[in-house]
Amino acid sequence: MRGLRAQLEGRRISRALVHRADMRFPFPAGLAEVMTGAVVASFRRRAKYILMRLDRGPKEAKHSVLIHLGMSGRMLIERVGRNAVPAHEHVTIETEDGVLVGFVDPRRFGSVDLVATAAEDAHRLLAGLGPEPLDEAFNATVLGAALEGRRTPIKAALLDQRNVAGLGNIYVCEALFRAGLAPTRLAGSITKPQVKRLVAEIKATLSEAVAAGGSSLRDYVQPDGELGYFQHAWKVYGREGEPCPACPGLPGCAGVERIVQSGRSTFHCPRRQR
Repeated sequence: MRGLRAQLEGRRISRALVHRADMRFPFPAGLAEVMTGAVVASFRRRAKYILMRLDRGPKEAKHSVLIHLGMSGRMLIERVGRNAVPAHEHVTIETEDGVLVGFVDPRRFGSVDLVATAAEDAHRLLAGLGPEPLDEAFNATVLGAALEGRRTPIKAALLDQRNVAGLGNIYVCEALFRAGLAPTRLAGSITKPQVKRLVAEIKATLSEAVAAGGSSLRDYVQPDGELGYFQHAWKVYGREGEPCPACPGLPGCAGVERIVQSGRSTFHCPRRQR
């Protein structure tokens, strides 16, 4: 979102093209027409969704373009003038001053929709989402209340978007490691001091990841084409069999282990995380 904001905010879209009928969901009717001629007024992020707010003038209804990158999607920014649309580019946006943005998604798990700007939070994909993890509204009191009495594993509870919005598999594994909590612990068993530490580690993990440009895993790159670099700071994710960075070689530490929870890989150190 930050990369798109730097290149598109305040600029007028001179042309928008939709190259297929659908991705994960069908594209809304008139998507290209609504974008063409509009000024990109502002951006907002909610959970894993990007909202690009459009302004077509005082007499026109205000719409937001709702974008989700899915598993393999990326937004790539370049200059107008290339000879052909790249493979797997499904939506193209051009501005009056020559900026070109393409939504590239080989696996088509991403999505694009239109929503009235005033009704963004009522959209079916956004309604019911929990608090943003980097907002002040997300704190130990709020998370503690969401976990109280829950008999689901703490990892599953953190991935539940109704409890906290936007956390994904990588960052939950990393935050739980930093907080010293086993991913298999029942959510309701987490004590108040542990919840407080977990909230702090969630915020720290995400802040560091954003500063590093995200984690480049398989397809993801930043809008300027650069890789994210947070994968180099992973403590446990993807490091099965490697020494635990917190207790390497100590008695009872066999290194980072991988287990499967709800079909997802979980990486943790059984000695450190309890």
